[in-house]
Amino acid sequence: MPYHRRARDADLSLLCGECVNRYNLVHVTNFSYDGPVSESYNELRLRPRHDESQSCLSFRVLTNPTAKAIGHRDFYGNWVHVFHILREHRALRVETEAVVLMHPQRAQYDSALSLTDLDALYSSLLEDHYDFLSASQYCPALPEIRELVGQAEGRSDQSAYGFAQAAALLIHETFRYQKGATHVHSSIADCIENKWGVCQDFSHLLIALLRSRGMPARYVSGYLVPRQEEGESATMERVIGGLASHAWVQAFIPDIGWFGLDPTVGSFVEIQHIRVAYGRDYGDVPPVRGVYKGHAGQSLSVDVLVRPAVDAEGTEILQETAAVPAKEPDDEVKPSQQQQQQ
Repeated sequence: MPYHRRARDADLSLLCGECVNRYNLVHVTNFSYDGPVSESYNELRLRPRHDESQSCLSFRVLTNPTAKAIGHRDFYGNWVHVFHILREHRALRVETEAVVLMHPQRAQYDSALSLTDLDALYSSLLEDHYDFLSASQYCPALPEIRELVGQAEGRSDQSAYGFAQAAALLIHETFRYQKGATHVHSSIADCIENKWGVCQDFSHLLIALLRSRGMPARYVSGYLVPRQEEGESATMERVIGGLASHAWVQAFIPDIGWFGLDPTVGSFVEIQHIRVAYGRDYGDVPPVRGVYKGHAGQSLSVDVLVRPAVDAEGTEILQETAAVPAKEPDDEVKPSQQQQQQ
């Protein structure tokens, strides 16, 4: 086979067939106000990360009213886009669109590090990963966490990696996913008491559990790509992936590095999880955050679309989101509502 044909077919093998791994992401946020507001200042954390396991091929921000978004990186290396709208308006629409290429990664890791070994490394881990070992606003060190740590240890093979997997599975099996059961500022105490929540709650709970056992853990904001098959797990993924942005956890073990855990879905598949931002907890990585001046109340709606960017033949899909652009809207400073991650 000629070289140029081999090269072309190799590229297509990444983009089509059963291993489609190029995705188009559309995230639409609509704010509606019950009166005129002005001087709206906003920041977005919606651009997918670009590294060895995924490539952000394109990204754009559109707002209505129109504003210019300027990007920079924050302390954790996440992309932040900021914009402001000074004139009066009664609605704000923010739409971001990205194309991401996912690179297959190994699903399992080999680690000989035991929990006892992990304990011996605590001082050095605290020096290198202080932010991800210390309690944070959404991941406090509650007394109830110790009981969950004990249960996870009992389920594990006493290795650090086995403990992390057991902890994620424990939360998945013990707590029930229920849309709307909590709100964006809910605490893990609410989740523990009621035994239900959404991905934001379960991720915070797992982080608190791992940190309590001396394992660095960080919050990951992103998108879940649902599997195109039947079954309870696939159906749940389609529900979660179509609601809003998703959240999960990355834990750190010295002989592995950072690896993913999804207590909401129960299993972690790297190529299904598109990473946008890392942080200590949700407070570091809200998709949209801002303030505005005015006495008006506000309502928030979010529309997320995640779909393959090419079909099985390698042809680019140009289907547009069903969401339609909002029409141009004909002194108190208030924070904008924040999106809960489902």
